[in-house]
This record gives sequence, C-alpha cells and structure tokens, in this order.
Amino acid sequence: MSAAQRSYDEIIDLFARGGGAPSVLSFHPSQESVDRVRDLLERHRDGTSSDEERAELDRFVELERLMQLVKARARRIVG
Repeated sequence: MSAAQRSYDEIIDLFARGGGAPSVLSFHPSQESVDRVRDLLERHRDGTSSDEERAELDRFVELERLMQLVKARARRIVG
C-alpha cells in the first residue's frame, strides 16, 4: 500500500471513529506520510520525480486541502 493510500486510510479512520471537532483538530498525519511528502517535494523541486511520483504528490495535496477545510469548519464548531 502506498503512503498516499495509508494517509487516506488515516483520515477515513479519523472520521469513522468520530470524536467530533476536537478529534479533527488534533489530527496529524503519520510520520511516514510526512517523510514521504518531503521526499516527493524534494524530487519535484530537483526535477527528478516520475509521473507516478507527481501523481502521488498531487494526492497528498488534495488530502491537505481537504483537511484544511475540515479543520476550519471544526474550529467554527468549537468556537
């Protein structure tokens, strides 16, 4: 399973467990995901990333945008 897929699974598990806004606000990606994104970004900046790696980086970007929106909404709920 790819690191991007594991990140999706982490977010799905977060929502499935519930816990509401506090749980969402305390969510952080796994260190494995963070490390993979750093590696992909470095390869992208160096111009050495493959098409597959660029697609994987795009998936991470989508996940980050989603979590930013969810956390912004959770902050409004918490007040």
